[in-house]
Amino acid sequence: MRNRLAGVLTVAVLVALSLTWFTRPGRAAEDDISGTITSSNGPEAGVWVIAETTDLPTKFVKSVVTGDGGRYLIPDLPEASYTVWVRGYGLLDSAGVRADPGATVDIETRVASTPADAAKVYPANYWYSLIEPPAPDEFPGTGPNGNGIAATLQHQGQWVDIQK
Repeated sequence: MRNRLAGVLTVAVLVALSLTWFTRPGRAAEDDISGTITSSNGPEAGVWVIAETTDLPTKFVKSVVTGDGGRYLIPDLPEASYTVWVRGYGLLDSAGVRADPGATVDIETRVASTPADAAKVYPANYWYSLIEPPAPDEFPGTGPNGNGIAATLQHQGQWVDIQK
């Protein structure tokens, strides 16, 4: 009987918690910052939203990526005043907006007017940092009709030297 009562109470608590969470759409909890990111193209999905502060004993930064409709939620922030800003491919970094946990912050960001402006946000070394070298067991290379790695490359170190 006790196990059954414990099970019923557990289910009741979980239902209550889920109702609390799902009945507050668009509103941040007391320790969250939420909002929507838009540009002249409309809602911006897949961009970074960064909250940072120096009000704590050490600098604190938390970032999330927007979902469909440009919506974001930065959860579980310690009590402090934050600067919230946006970075995304093809966009200029937004100006920082001051916000405290519990706030809803909608930010309109600007689309880069030229590829050169966009490259200032994501310079070539950013893209270069995303390159992953072929695994050591892919060497020696077998050429264009094999694994695509030059047959003259005998080990991964040679591949890395060429990339530098």
